[in-house]
Amino acid sequence: MTRKAPAEDPGDARLRVGTPKEFAAGLPAVTSSLRHAGEQMGARRGLLTLLQVNQKEGFDCPGCAWPEPEHRHRAEFCENGAKAVAEEATLRRVTPDFFAEHTLADLLPHSDYWLGQQGRLTHPMYRPAGGDRYRPISWDDAFAVIARELGALDHPDQAAFYTSGRASNEAAFAYQLFVRAFGTNNLPDCSNMCHESSGSALTETIGIGKGSVRLDDLYEADLILVVGQNPGTNHPRMLSALEKAKRRGARIIAVNPLPEAGLLRFKNPQRPSGIAGGGTRLADRFLQIRLGGDQALFQAFSRMLLEAEDEAPGTCLDLSFINRYTHGFQEFAEHARKAPWDEILTATGLPEEEIRAAFGEVLAAEKTVVCWAMGLTQHQHSVPTIRDVVNFLLLRGNIGRPGAGLCPVRGHSNVQGDRTMGIHEKPSDAFLDALGAEFGFTPPRHHGHDAVETIRAMRDGEVRVFVALGGNFVAAAPDTELTERALRNCRLTVQISTKLNRSHVVAGEQALILPCLGRTEADLRPSGPQQVTVEDSMGMVHLSRGRLAPASEHLLSETAIICRMARAVLGDTGAQVPWEEFEADYDRIRDRIERVISGFEDFNARVRRPGGFALPHPPRDERRFTTATGLAHFTANPLEFPRVPDGRLLLQTLRSHDQYNTTVYGLDDRYRGIRQGRRVLFVHRDDLAARGLADGDLVDIVSEYADGVERRAPAFRTVAYPTPRGCCAAYFPETNVLVPLDSTAAISNTPTSKSVVVRLEPAAGA
Repeated sequence: MTRKAPAEDPGDARLRVGTPKEFAAGLPAVTSSLRHAGEQMGARRGLLTLLQVNQKEGFDCPGCAWPEPEHRHRAEFCENGAKAVAEEATLRRVTPDFFAEHTLADLLPHSDYWLGQQGRLTHPMYRPAGGDRYRPISWDDAFAVIARELGALDHPDQAAFYTSGRASNEAAFAYQLFVRAFGTNNLPDCSNMCHESSGSALTETIGIGKGSVRLDDLYEADLILVVGQNPGTNHPRMLSALEKAKRRGARIIAVNPLPEAGLLRFKNPQRPSGIAGGGTRLADRFLQIRLGGDQALFQAFSRMLLEAEDEAPGTCLDLSFINRYTHGFQEFAEHARKAPWDEILTATGLPEEEIRAAFGEVLAAEKTVVCWAMGLTQHQHSVPTIRDVVNFLLLRGNIGRPGAGLCPVRGHSNVQGDRTMGIHEKPSDAFLDALGAEFGFTPPRHHGHDAVETIRAMRDGEVRVFVALGGNFVAAAPDTELTERALRNCRLTVQISTKLNRSHVVAGEQALILPCLGRTEADLRPSGPQQVTVEDSMGMVHLSRGRLAPASEHLLSETAIICRMARAVLGDTGAQVPWEEFEADYDRIRDRIERVISGFEDFNARVRRPGGFALPHPPRDERRFTTATGLAHFTANPLEFPRVPDGRLLLQTLRSHDQYNTTVYGLDDRYRGIRQGRRVLFVHRDDLAARGLADGDLVDIVSEYADGVERRAPAFRTVAYPTPRGCCAAYFPETNVLVPLDSTAAISNTPTSKSVVVRLEPAAGA
């Protein structure tokens, strides 16, 4: 029997703060996984479903994009993967009766957690202009509404089409094809808010916006730096790969503002010793860096490598690699030798002897991998930071050889695949040429809006229709109050979703909810059961096959929704696209993908081989760099880091352990000692004392930005925590309200969610 959805929001009245954990996974992870599965799916159904996760004949986990090993455990999932599957495969339902009982005004005060816990959406729903609630609508009528509103626009650029990373390759390809046939490149996606900085820096320096490693490279590495990333919560299966690397002799350095349980010790639940034993210590060294100080650390490493080469010529740098495969070394080296130690120490907050000790590990390693996530990508200087990571690896030839390379760890399943399929507001001319030639139309060439630009355009009345393929745009975006006003300013908002979320409640003048199948569910078409494909964080493409009966007979797949929407909007005009064939048989979409996108030759046959296939990666595969010069680029980057005024703190937003992106599975953060609450602020004890505060006090967090707008997150409980002095942390989406829309990374335009200047004020009534 499954537990009913909560009737009321529990709030934070039951919040308890305990001692942070010093290990990840183990028996608590197993217990948590089974509890979530049982409560949402039922015990037997839940167990059978979990045994299909990430299997070669099963379905791809709807959580993170970490790749599957060649030899897979029968339980090839992590605790948060189990939670993600349970959320999607839940037996709870949101039917038309639910919407009849609740107006939008009723739903608005509820938390993201409460909304998600109500269950799966079962029917297409429509809120007409002036209406106070959603009501059922037929699929044909829903598509007619979309066609009417898109057809009434003065120009296609008055619409924007957002994509979450969960969409399959087939859905993403069909979606971008429809949008471009309609006439716009307004294709913002979740990459704009996470790894856009990685893609920008890597495309410029190595010629491709993807990481250069495979799983075997991690296993073969001598040294792995895990920087600005918390794999214990965000990519838990990565811990198994790190454990395997450790057993083969790798050293691991964790670089992060917060001590994270997963990098302290890992109790692998797939091994008896991980349940009953002490587990594996993963990080050999922990550098507790200040927020935004990572560029300074890598500049220090590069300077020390150059100095070590000066002292012992021919022993530290890979000069043959540098001379043959790189461009700009002399200019970079001249700049790097001048990296100022006083600024490095200020930026990192680390003692010089600690940096030099870590450099000893660097010098001793022949093969080095650098892994990173949002801790590097969500600062104003994120792109220069990642350029300096590339510089560091180029110096010793650590790109394009086994056991070494760049490893940006993507957070959402298939977020990388969606970009490969053309979900991009700035597509290349080569992609548009191939797309237009294949389907007989002229795609738009001008750049479209990214996520931040879309919010501005909706705010200013320049975008009137907003369509979202998955995700929870309101909760994922920065500057929450402004984003909500922007969406409400639209004539029509359309959400293609599996579950209720904040973006359904904050809607345009008219709003549609189009419920779709999930990854776990069978997609049955007249031509037979359909399979979709996804690309993981390391460029492997494989099949995903759902098995469960759909949550409702009224659901359509994402691909079917897109194809029917395209037929309704485009009619017989524009591109020569067989939308009905695409909807009936996804093999036909894959046939076209292989003719448009390089690397997908013989797609249908190759993807049916167990484990799928790897996409080509020129720097990794043949040390070929598709940059303007045909070489990897060294870059000379001015040292940048956040400068915080006296009396202020630097805030980073982060996930709790009971959370994946904007989906909140529960109200606990076991690893950080938080139970039954989310409005907490982690602050160093001395920073609290300096402000006349103590552990447990209630405060308002107020962000400060050059625009002079006051952004306030009220009533957060302070938690004395071992953060670096001057830095603090709190969960998103609750603190997204503090992230200014116009505070973005240079070049990538990614919101700066890891470097928000804030002050603390006593909460009202505290």
